[in-house]
Amino acid sequence: MNALELRAALALASVYVLRMMGLFMVMPVLAVAAMDYPDYSPLLVGLAVGGYGLTQAALQIPMGMMSDKWGRKPVILLGLAVFALGSFVAANADSMVIMIVGRILQGAGAIAGAIMALATDVSRESQRAKVLAIIGIAIGFSFYLAVILGPLIANSYGLAGVFGITGILAILCMPLVKWVVPNGVQLSSGDTLPQKDQLKRLVFSSQLWRLNISVMILHMMITLLFVQLPVTLLNFDMTLDSHWTVYLPVLGASIVGLIIMMGAARGRTPKSLLVTGVVLMGGAFLALSLEDHSWWWVTAAVVLFFTGFNYLEANFPALVSSIAPAGQKGTAMGLYASFQFFGAFLGGVISGFVTDIWSQELAYGIGAASTLLWLFIILGVKEVSRVKRVMMNGDFDSSNVSSIEAELLLVPGVLEVTLNSQNNAVYLKVDRDFDAVKARDVLSA
Repeated sequence: MNALELRAALALASVYVLRMMGLFMVMPVLAVAAMDYPDYSPLLVGLAVGGYGLTQAALQIPMGMMSDKWGRKPVILLGLAVFALGSFVAANADSMVIMIVGRILQGAGAIAGAIMALATDVSRESQRAKVLAIIGIAIGFSFYLAVILGPLIANSYGLAGVFGITGILAILCMPLVKWVVPNGVQLSSGDTLPQKDQLKRLVFSSQLWRLNISVMILHMMITLLFVQLPVTLLNFDMTLDSHWTVYLPVLGASIVGLIIMMGAARGRTPKSLLVTGVVLMGGAFLALSLEDHSWWWVTAAVVLFFTGFNYLEANFPALVSSIAPAGQKGTAMGLYASFQFFGAFLGGVISGFVTDIWSQELAYGIGAASTLLWLFIILGVKEVSRVKRVMMNGDFDSSNVSSIEAELLLVPGVLEVTLNSQNNAVYLKVDRDFDAVKARDVLSA
């Protein structure tokens, strides 16, 4: 990477870390800290934990499309401003209902697609994967950091302090976006952002819908866990500020488990390991659903949960990328993200409702039972080879699209071709044998 690309990658990764850390810090503390509100109930806690997911799910695709019309930076800055507003509303809330309004506003700042598109705009094709990888690592890092820092900040400054710091972090992101991230040439975004005319086809894709439902259940389960787990830890006389002493070793052990599973995968995503991840998470919830358990029992269950969660969270996007047709990855990932955030909302509602009416153990039990349906869905996912996506430009029109597509499919390593004659964009799915020189020769002929 050159200096410009490195600057862009680090700045956008910082934006992701600051924003996502603020969003995640609430999860391990809200169920306990919210007990101080006069209208506290498990159902409202569930809505507060997962509420951001509803607006994220609804606005993820529209805001991605909006960045094509308005530009990347204006949409990102708008999203950060809305997110900060929601954070300050929640920080000043004197009731659970107002806090939920703040959380829903936080979710309305749905800028993930626009950030990824901006990263694409400011990087060369040969370095794009590295830039996106740095941002991806930052997202994972922000979650681990937030889970550890959240309880410590809540203990010192309360829930209002967590939300206030979240709002401040969002504001600090704005100068990074405005002045540090370089301005790039806005590229054709079929493989980066959602396209309206592709939505219907991809919603009903026989393989993609399985991954969309899978990520929905995955995030339903993690939200369900964080509505319940902080309260479970209180049963062991652990104050909120000491919860990090559980989360830190648990996350460390689960990372070791993730490394072992990745090593067994050998660069692929075998179905057996997807099934293993689901089984680990289901087993963890089953263990937590038992009424009598010790601190060690709970800790072991949570390690199993995060080992499975980490593996699936890391590999589902790669599967979507491999399966999505050439030139349609942006739409496929937009749908995937929408299902992901809706799952977070669903987990909060289900967990809160069940605990409010019945019991915490039943909420855990529902999480375990949902993995049975999930296994049925996962077993239908076909194993695919990892592919690379390449975008090129060519001079062609609707009259010769078919002949160029046919010639490109004869180029070694080309698996799929999509041509967009409106902006002269060529989208390719290729394997390791791809001959870029021959592909450019076809387009320049």
